[in-house]
Amino acid sequence: MKEKKIKDLVDKNIMNTYRRTPIALVKGKGALVEDAQGRQYLDFIAGIAVCNLGHAHPKVVKAIRKQAKELMHVSNLYYTRPQAEVAALLTRNSFADKVFFCNSGAEANEAAIKLARKYAHENLGPDKFELITMKDSFHGRTMATITATGQEKFQFGFTPLLDGFRYVPFNDPEALEAAITPRTCGIMLEPVQGEGGVIIPQDDYLARVREICDRHKLLMIVDEVQTGIGRTGKLFAYEYSGIKPDIMTLAKALGNGFPVGVMLATDEVARAFSPGNHASTFGGNPLAMAAVRATLKTILEDDILENCLETGAYFLEKLQQLKKRHDIITDVRGRGLMLACSLSIEGAGIVAKCQEEGLLINCTGGKTLRFVPPLIITRQDVDKAIYILDDVMEGL
Repeated sequence: MKEKKIKDLVDKNIMNTYRRTPIALVKGKGALVEDAQGRQYLDFIAGIAVCNLGHAHPKVVKAIRKQAKELMHVSNLYYTRPQAEVAALLTRNSFADKVFFCNSGAEANEAAIKLARKYAHENLGPDKFELITMKDSFHGRTMATITATGQEKFQFGFTPLLDGFRYVPFNDPEALEAAITPRTCGIMLEPVQGEGGVIIPQDDYLARVREICDRHKLLMIVDEVQTGIGRTGKLFAYEYSGIKPDIMTLAKALGNGFPVGVMLATDEVARAFSPGNHASTFGGNPLAMAAVRATLKTILEDDILENCLETGAYFLEKLQQLKKRHDIITDVRGRGLMLACSLSIEGAGIVAKCQEEGLLINCTGGKTLRFVPPLIITRQDVDKAIYILDDVMEGL
């Protein structure tokens, strides 16, 4: 199908909820994608931190194909081997004892909010239902998760929002503690704020949040929908702090592009859920589990985390050099292969010009260029991206 036909069909039949760029992507391999006109692009968005192993990774493709021939869906009325294997893999490699499978990051966060309230209701009293979240956070687009999200632009037009959420500045333990009330049951935050602009807190921040939670008997919920599955150079970003949360949410890169989400918790907290409290028809779907198992095992066994750290450090150094050459860059930051450049100008024009030159990046918050490429990229890929960015900025 030609590109114009694809665009026309989308514009005619799909609700206008996305600002789409004027290209139609049809296939990809590794860190490259190709549009309907046969033009290739170096993909430094990776489905917004989703395709951590790149596009069409052979191990993931093989696993999905194999599973599709055996069993695609039976619902959670029955036990399935793929679900059992992935659950064990996740608990074995994290703080958690139990998992709940769903289909997206928003669903995982919705489950976390419900579990936190249910646990508090049973263990702390019915008046404990409030969650403190961070300003500039992002937790999803369901009614509960846009309420949890500390950005008014996502909430506009959807009021009244749900009761029971308070917001404090990220990376400010004093403001966090001051916001605790007799109704507070937990604190929900991202280890690194993604949609907020790749904001990395001070090294001891999560540890201080953990200490506050312990002292006030609150649950600590970490949203690792974007940071999890190797994005920052460790399997989970909370590992940098040396703490263990009570609840964690994952999605995005978990299935390397296959829709899947999961909420994980300790045994103590997970016991608050009993049959009928929460459910998902497609949660833990055998196809999704095949994709997750292949993705996790590849990341854990194929030096993907090492490449993320090494190439991420190289990329960060190159961005810092780029900052010295261009006054419009006001700040450079990153952890692993989750990096950003803050700008003194709007970034949309740079994104568009990079696309014309064969590089896909995106802009968040208007003035922050965000780079979340596949974790398999090479230094040569970084050099090409930097060359294009340099050339585009030189021409402004």
